[in-house]
Amino acid sequence: MIVFPNCKINLGLNILALRPDGFHDIETVFYPVALNDALEIIPAPDGLIQFTSTGLSIPGDAEANLCLKAFRLLQADFGLPGVKMHLHKVIPMGSGLGGGSSDGAFALKLINDLFALGLVNDQLGNYARRLGSDCAFFIGNQPQFASERGDHLKQSDISLTGLYLVLAIPEIHVNTAGAYRMAAPRMPAHPLKELIRHPIEAWKDLLVNDFEKPVFKKHPRLGEIKQKLYDAGAIYAAMSGSGSALYGLFDGGTKPEIQLPGCFTWISQL
Repeated sequence: MIVFPNCKINLGLNILALRPDGFHDIETVFYPVALNDALEIIPAPDGLIQFTSTGLSIPGDAEANLCLKAFRLLQADFGLPGVKMHLHKVIPMGSGLGGGSSDGAFALKLINDLFALGLVNDQLGNYARRLGSDCAFFIGNQPQFASERGDHLKQSDISLTGLYLVLAIPEIHVNTAGAYRMAAPRMPAHPLKELIRHPIEAWKDLLVNDFEKPVFKKHPRLGEIKQKLYDAGAIYAAMSGSGSALYGLFDGGTKPEIQLPGCFTWISQL
């Protein structure tokens, strides 16, 4: 069986406070975007667990991959046989697009279907939270307001349908833990739930990503890319998550034309 894990962008991201468990309370809106990896899982009669990948290089120990971790979570509870997994990686790592989290969440859903485990989304979401803070979002995979660690989710009726999205991903890797260390938690004057109700045309002056200031200071190129998106006519532009991906939302009438040297650029109508 094959699935196609997609990425996400963040519409606003406020870092509210450092939690006693060492994580941070945040508020953001996760919005799904159809830039996809591909994940195949098949049973292995020999009982072995095999993981391979193509596409973008995946650094680190394969055992740390969230797809394998997802399988082992379910194997421990359901006594699953071995599997062969193959991941074709398209969504860049360290870009703030949640590609790894999506891979892990989609692995849970695929294993659930492949072995007819009968788990419903609430149960899959609980497993996903054990994988990572934003993994649970990709179980429902609909626009959602996220709070606490990013794993407390409520359905959002925000729609960007019809707009063009330009994703600009430079060859810069931003470590999420390092980005949190650079950011200063703060309580915003107005909650994100209130601000995001304004027309998209007003978001430029209202919605912020608290990672931008420290990350742009360390990587000025990212701030330059954001400005180029606005110069090209974006209604709203921002960094996704802790970066390094930038995105611009453009009016849906005409497909935007923009040149961003040194970036992987992906354009799609939402």
